[in-house]
Amino acid sequence: MRNILFLILIGSISVQAQSTTRWYKGNTHTHTLWSDGDDFPELVVDWYKSRDYDFLALSDHNTLADKEFWKEVPEHPFRQQRFRDYLKKYGEDWVDYKTDSAGKISVRLKTLKEFRPLFEEKEKFLLIQAEEVSDKFGDKPIHMNAVNVKELLHPMGGNSVMEVMQNNLDAMYEQRQRTGQPMFTHVNHPNFIWAIKADDMRGLRGERFFEVYNGHPLVHNYGDSTTFGMDELWDDLLVSYLTDNKPPLYGLATDDSHNYLESKVGLSNPGRGWIMVKAAELTPEALIGAMESGDFYATTGVLLSDVKTSQETLSVVIDTKPETNYTIQFWGGRVKGKENQERVRVLLKEVKGTSASYKLNPDDLYVRAKILSDTPQKNPYQEGDVETAWTQPLVRK
Repeated sequence: MRNILFLILIGSISVQAQSTTRWYKGNTHTHTLWSDGDDFPELVVDWYKSRDYDFLALSDHNTLADKEFWKEVPEHPFRQQRFRDYLKKYGEDWVDYKTDSAGKISVRLKTLKEFRPLFEEKEKFLLIQAEEVSDKFGDKPIHMNAVNVKELLHPMGGNSVMEVMQNNLDAMYEQRQRTGQPMFTHVNHPNFIWAIKADDMRGLRGERFFEVYNGHPLVHNYGDSTTFGMDELWDDLLVSYLTDNKPPLYGLATDDSHNYLESKVGLSNPGRGWIMVKAAELTPEALIGAMESGDFYATTGVLLSDVKTSQETLSVVIDTKPETNYTIQFWGGRVKGKENQERVRVLLKEVKGTSASYKLNPDDLYVRAKILSDTPQKNPYQEGDVETAWTQPLVRK
């Protein structure tokens, strides 16, 4: 089984048949009242669609929005007002609610099948069913998003952090093979409660994606004195995967949004991180196929007009904003020493400007670009953050 799954993962799901492609903006990590988000799914989807997102994956914890589920409206004034907003926007004919003898209001949450027709439009907006498979090992939370799942995935458990991740990966690949539906998994916020270490991820088979940026305030994107930040972790894992003849690991930026009623640093708000996917059409098959080929980038605000790879050269062109300065960093990995085989992360090149390129040399395993602006991020993950983007690695053949 595992050999079959490995063969599945090393290739793209589909080849982009059309010659024309475009960039699609989307978020793959989103919560609603179906788990621990604080807003109705319709209002969450409306937030993203009204801000020019092209696709959205709703990924509540260990559940799919496919059954009858009632939610009591908390007594907090914000939550009571949000119910009134919801009722006013969608009307009595749409909203199913009841009030008990104590005056407490409960609402039946609409299923994805019910609210999907309100929002989806061909080539304009797509909703993707997803699930945050929320598992643990001891007191360590281990969360992995399964995107475009067809059936609920139950946490598989395991005897170590790595085994828990591997078991959940294998379960997703089993469903993908059995149903024929394109889907993928990404490791969420490794540093959340410092649960997942580099050693836990190095031995994984089949992991192609992880969150290089997550907008939740408790995920420690930048690490600490003893634990890698996400940028350092990415390079450590890329060197490890490539020297072990595994496919490269790709990085996503996500919101992990939970809080929609109030926006500020310290809350998990929407709009902080997203991906731009270059695909032939707005379908799950095309998006996932493009992502598995590395045809996307992650961002917190910097947009790219072009990303090209040719003759082992990575080139980026920034879609510039007025009065904004940019720094383009090219990061790579090398293995030094014939005996000790030391794996090192290297800043290969840095350019101040709006376009740059880097050609791999024989010592480079890969190159990826990180683009930093001097524009402060609006409502950032952390005060002082600037708008940033990350391309996927170009691997030396």
